[in-house]
Amino acid sequence: MKIEILYPQCCNLFGDLSNIDYLRKCLPQAEFVETSLTDEPLFATEPVDMVYLGPMTERSQRMVLERLLPYRKRMWELIGGDTVFLFTGNALELAGEYIIQEDGSRLNCLEIFPLYAKQDMMHRHNSVFLGNFEGQPVMGFKSQFTTAYPLSENIGLFTVEKGMGLNKKCSFEGIRYRNFFGTYLVGPLLLLNPPFTKSLLKLLGAGNAPLAFEKEVQAAYEKRLDDFRKKV
Repeated sequence: MKIEILYPQCCNLFGDLSNIDYLRKCLPQAEFVETSLTDEPLFATEPVDMVYLGPMTERSQRMVLERLLPYRKRMWELIGGDTVFLFTGNALELAGEYIIQEDGSRLNCLEIFPLYAKQDMMHRHNSVFLGNFEGQPVMGFKSQFTTAYPLSENIGLFTVEKGMGLNKKCSFEGIRYRNFFGTYLVGPLLLLNPPFTKSLLKLLGAGNAPLAFEKEVQAAYEKRLDDFRKKV
């Protein structure tokens, strides 16, 4: 099994590379490949089982977008073939159509999914989120200068129970198509949500793999869920 981590030098805000650290513990036999900004992505020439891209600064978004644009067609082929993609934080915006920047100009993105984002660099949104994924609660944190606006209701990832979706009026958070998952939730997502992580492992063909520190992460998940339901 090969898991590619894109641009970890700059796509590493909010401790979200801990998603990968946790996967390494869950899948010790897997091969993890870190692709730098100066490298061609492994997925461009070889089959991979999963591609991960974490949150980044707005300046880094431009650099990452430039690196990924030549591989847009290849990404779409892999998504259609059910390769697992996990984009966290503002990485999800790059898979959309465009970002409306602070000055009103548009930054055209990969145009894989029907949504756009809008920046508000003077107002950072910080909140906690509680939602649902395939009948299981999902929790996380949001810290972002942008909100996203889906142009389709058929790409939602998590239904909202408490907190904000992709924007304040949206009934869902994140985007999903086949095995592509994009979410603003940080925290990191996989450590905070063992049921979701189990679903991801199943998609990777490792449904029988035990979660690392399963007893501890499950107990923390249940305690956090109780707190979120009381306080959020």
